[in-house]
Amino acid sequence: MPEDDAAFVSGRMTPPPDSAGTVQDDRAYHHSVAEDVQGMLLATLVSSLGLAVFAKGGIMIGGIAGVAFLVHYAAGWNFGLMFVLLNMPFYWLSVRRMGWEFTLKTFAAVGACGVLTDLLPRWADYSHMTTLYSAVVGGALVGLGILFFIRHRASLGGIGILAVYIQRDHGISAGKVQMSFDAMLMIAAFFILTPQKVGYSALGAVLLSLVLMFNHRPHRYMGV
Repeated sequence: MPEDDAAFVSGRMTPPPDSAGTVQDDRAYHHSVAEDVQGMLLATLVSSLGLAVFAKGGIMIGGIAGVAFLVHYAAGWNFGLMFVLLNMPFYWLSVRRMGWEFTLKTFAAVGACGVLTDLLPRWADYSHMTTLYSAVVGGALVGLGILFFIRHRASLGGIGILAVYIQRDHGISAGKVQMSFDAMLMIAAFFILTPQKVGYSALGAVLLSLVLMFNHRPHRYMGV
């Protein structure tokens, strides 16, 4: 159940240059600064809205966001702050494996999403939301947000970065690392959430993964 961009970091970050190799060809694969700014803003808005919907339903997803949700539900600590702090240890791996551009964008994305997720309920309150709706819409929105981040060489950090590091240095599949972590996280969730909410959490994580699986095709899109 990849929540933190496993689908992105497991593949190529950019398409191979075509045979011509001209400057124009190279530029065709990159976004302009303005395109990156608007793309990152949209990704942040969509992702934070999805995370806020998960929070309203009292459920969680996989990866570091899931850990932050569990800490929030168990101890009442601020989700946004925990999301930012729990991602901190992964940035040095990101610099080594993904480069500074990816790392700085990811740092900004995680911080902005953490802040907005906490602020959104103050700006737009929901009088009622079923857990099923929270799982379906939250999973879809976070998946779309991650997809936007992917297109602009960024992520929501977390276990996906560690998974790639382990795969490249120790030969263990990144997908297996991610799935193992998320499975243990869902088991831990039974000690904090009701079985029903754990089930809805798993549903949201699966829908998030499906959004990425059906829409993230690195060699199909220009600029990724």
